[in-house]
Amino acid sequence: MRPLDALLLLMAVIWGTNYSIVKHAFREIDPQAFNGLRMAIASTVFLAIMAAIRKMPAEPSEPAADGADALASIFHTPARITRRDWLGLLLLGVVGHFFYQYFFIGGLARTSVANSSLMLAATPVVIALMTAVTGQDRVSPLHWTGAGLSMAGIYIVVGHGASVDGSTITGDLMMFAAVICWAVYTLGTRQLMVRHSPVGVTGLSMSIGTVLYVAALLPNIRRVDWLGLSAGTWVALVYSALFALCVAYTIWYAAVRKIGSARTSVYSNLVPLVAMLTAVAFLGEPLTASKIVGACAVLVGVALTRVGRRRVAIPAQE
Repeated sequence: MRPLDALLLLMAVIWGTNYSIVKHAFREIDPQAFNGLRMAIASTVFLAIMAAIRKMPAEPSEPAADGADALASIFHTPARITRRDWLGLLLLGVVGHFFYQYFFIGGLARTSVANSSLMLAATPVVIALMTAVTGQDRVSPLHWTGAGLSMAGIYIVVGHGASVDGSTITGDLMMFAAVICWAVYTLGTRQLMVRHSPVGVTGLSMSIGTVLYVAALLPNIRRVDWLGLSAGTWVALVYSALFALCVAYTIWYAAVRKIGSARTSVYSNLVPLVAMLTAVAFLGEPLTASKIVGACAVLVGVALTRVGRRRVAIPAQE
């Protein structure tokens, strides 16, 4: 267990528990309005961190250790943002934050939890296919085996309740569109993060996407009685913004830069398992033998993707 693996597990815990927390808040607030405000909070936090780091005086003392340099590079890189970088950030903001968030929230509201989980479980395979086609990663047979085993485990856990019919097809298609947007966004960030920090790339692209999202969903936001919301809903909103977006996104893209998109994406298969365990602990849902078998398959699949695989280096651009 390396520190990066521990952080990715923390990310899975945050995103897994976030589902139950957010779902509870949706009983009181419009989902798109909730999402717009949490994106605004997260973007503000990212921009504040970036501004604070830029104002910190540079210390010309002895160089930091490799571990300290690696940690610092997650939050700040001195490279100048070029016109081409801004264009890339704009595209990432549109695809990875505006469209992804819209399709994800809309799909979740229109289809079942089982169908949503199966769609999201396809993310590692979609990313692996894209990285293989674009040459960003060498996808070995062992990695394909791990991804397939992990998806099989997800199916064992939630697949028996999934169905595709006229009542859920719109939500299913929206959820699949969200998976495509997330895969494109994940791959698109790698080129930028050769020169820039994960916090910088995520914060700026999220800010761009947030402006577009809030502008498009402004009627939903204005209809909410914000002063009438309960304390629990506000706690859910702040938790989801700070942890599910700020902390978890930073871990995700720091891992993408370190171990590649395909291996990082497999950890997303742990999210439905965490959501399942959270439901068992706090909602009293039964823990069946099939769910335990599925969880073991997912964990073994994740382990296989971390063995004997090399990433293709991406050269820095001037």
